Amino acid sequence: KYKEAAAEALLQAMENDPRVFLLGEGVDNIRGVYGHTLPAYEKFGSERVIDTPLSENGLTGFAIGASLGGLKPILVHMRTDFMLLTMDQLINHAAKWKYMSGNKVPVSMVVRAIIGGGWGSAAQHSQPIQSLFTHVPGLKVVMPATAYDAKGLLLASINDNSPVIFIEHRWLYDQREAVPEEAYLVPLGKGVIKKEGKDLTIIASSFMVVLAMEAAEVLA
Repeated sequence: KYKEAAAEALLQAMENDPRVFLLGEGVDNIRGVYGHTLPAYEKFGSERVIDTPLSENGLTGFAIGASLGGLKPILVHMRTDFMLLTMDQLINHAAKWKYMSGNKVPVSMVVRAIIGGGWGSAAQHSQPIQSLFTHVPGLKVVMPATAYDAKGLLLASINDNSPVIFIEHRWLYDQREAVPEEAYLVPLGKGVIKKEGKDLTIIASSFMVVLAMEAAEVLA
């Protein structure tokens, strides 16, 4: 499953690099943020999988400081809506250190957030705001559509020297696909042709790739 591939990527990144750690609200919970942080907590405990207070702006600043100190934090937000509370830290600090230092002090961190509606999500827990981040120089935005890409892109994001906003659609978590057990990287910034044709080009990301492929099958 997509969420199992993401969980495996986290484990492998933390096993291979002691600088990698995970933090966020509820990452040590029995539900493990829809199931993908619990394996890391069970293996590494609270020293490297850190449950945080409800202070999104503060914990984002903490993650930035940890990165400046040489660590590689992975910050998990249950919803992208909560990242609206972190805009100052992300835009004025995480994205800018690379430029202010002449690329000598990069901020290597991953911010994972979840989109996708569902029962009871309501107005302040349903917003896909990824387009806001794509306008910020210094931030990279990643939205995997498959289990294979979820693992490879997450590992590539952790290895990257830039702050990466890694957005996952909740409706993808149970999608299944063959995924290699070993660690591998999917390069950031490259598209994939899912279905070739000569009449029409459809460009999609995240869960819309699934719907676009279904539409292509119907039209064919």
